[in-house]
Amino acid sequence: SVSRASPNLTFVPACLPPDPMEVEELQHFVSNSKRLFVMTGAGISTESGIPDYRSEGVGLYAKTDRRPVQHAEFVRSASVRQRYWARNFVGWPQFSSHQPNKAHLVLRDWEKLGKLHWLVTQNVDALHSKAGSQRMTELHGCTHRVFCLACGDRILRSELQEHFEALNPTWKAEAFGVAPDGDVFLTDEQVRNFQVPACRKCGGILKPDVTFFGDTVSQEKVSFVHQRLAESDSMLVAGSSMQVYSGYRFALAAREKKLPIAVLNIGPTRLDHFASLKLNSRCGELLPLIV
Repeated sequence: SVSRASPNLTFVPACLPPDPMEVEELQHFVSNSKRLFVMTGAGISTESGIPDYRSEGVGLYAKTDRRPVQHAEFVRSASVRQRYWARNFVGWPQFSSHQPNKAHLVLRDWEKLGKLHWLVTQNVDALHSKAGSQRMTELHGCTHRVFCLACGDRILRSELQEHFEALNPTWKAEAFGVAPDGDVFLTDEQVRNFQVPACRKCGGILKPDVTFFGDTVSQEKVSFVHQRLAESDSMLVAGSSMQVYSGYRFALAAREKKLPIAVLNIGPTRLDHFASLKLNSRCGELLPLIV
């Protein structure tokens, strides 16, 4: 089910309403596109109540010195995994309940109408899937899936939540604030007695099916996305500053192919100096105006 309530703007930077001229320019851009390649980032999900890292004034980096878990630390350290999973366990019920907003639904509708050739999201929140998008690649994976680093066995994150509950029947912790990707803030004391299950098949380490900071996207997935981009005639970036190279490389490839590029994001991006069109509006406010 998709929430029809007003957007949650707690984690959305302030911006002016869409300018009619900007609406007209984006309408022209989309109308001229026959095989539109869309890349989305955290800024498309902030209106669903999920905070991001980089938004000015409201992102995690602006409000705290906390940083996301690093891949090497997670693999190397049992205490890092314990802290990660404890915080993820507390945050999961709220994070997994977030619903798509109008921007997600518009992109789903564009796909159904044949306007959208392929969608690549840098987000791990499953909101595009919940909205019904199918011609899609989750570039950095999805928190709703978990896999074993040893044997590769995969389970749903919701199933793992039940394992956590069974292992920690009396453990309780109240979170101090919420962060992106289902994380919450807990003290070391709160985390100390939390039990983390191992893979039920081989006893290996369980990890979310996401690309942590310091890890790389598989070459197979990168090649697949490049193929979809090669089939496209234009690119729209929505809700991303494109600071992370794993996504930025596709914008560079689009520029090399001389594809027109439109950017819809509150605040500056790495694409601003070569984009054909830059719009400084909320995705959920501007995209529904495009027919």
